[in-house]
Amino acid sequence: MALIVQKYGGSSVADTDSIKRVAKRIIDTKKKGNDVAVVVSAMGDTTDDLIDQALDIDSKPPEREMDMLMTAGERISMSLLAMAIHAQGVRAHSFTGQQAGFLTDARYGAAHIRSVKPKRVAEVLEQGDVAIVAGFQGINTKGDPTTLGRGGSDTSAVALAVALGADVCEIYTDVDGVFTADPRIVPTARRIPAISYEAILEMAACGSKVLALRCVEYAERFKMPLHVRSSFSHRPGTLVLPEGADPRSIPNLN
Repeated sequence: MALIVQKYGGSSVADTDSIKRVAKRIIDTKKKGNDVAVVVSAMGDTTDDLIDQALDIDSKPPEREMDMLMTAGERISMSLLAMAIHAQGVRAHSFTGQQAGFLTDARYGAAHIRSVKPKRVAEVLEQGDVAIVAGFQGINTKGDPTTLGRGGSDTSAVALAVALGADVCEIYTDVDGVFTADPRIVPTARRIPAISYEAILEMAACGSKVLALRCVEYAERFKMPLHVRSSFSHRPGTLVLPEGADPRSIPNLN
């Protein structure tokens, strides 16, 4: 049995039909004998819509209040996904970043994770249930909600995987892994089956948007294997592995 952390981005949970599809995928992973914890982003363009509404009210909104607002998007998607899993006959529990034990520094809008103590998440997994965690957010020492900035859900997923001692962190996007170029623009782009942390960091530094830079740095520091794949297909994605790791040792490849 493996412990797998899965992260689903906004395009993967853009509407209720998408959420139901993701719920089925999570259940299928669990039925293979795995324990599953999930980190989820806000639905579709929810975060951008919230920012637009805030700026329509105040052109320079207070940073603390912006973070209070920004955490709402993931709360919606996490609870709906937990409901979708429950509706398909499997028990699931949703947690905010605070409830999942994400402690950050005091910077609003671009906080850094200081520690992750996912006691409640671990308890749910021990019960054989699915844990759903709101990505992109945590809490500072004042008790205020904070957000991690763009790409923060990827970083949340890796940090949770490390804290739980997961076997792999799966990052689900709208493309089948990491390609030599953007396949939505360059039809001849080729999928890269496996890549090192160093190479993916270089791609991220050069503007690749497949993975957030901080997410890869975190994974490299703790040697957490990543599997970047599409939530819209079951094709193999791209493995981001420590040097010398055997790709065949990674669970849930199919």
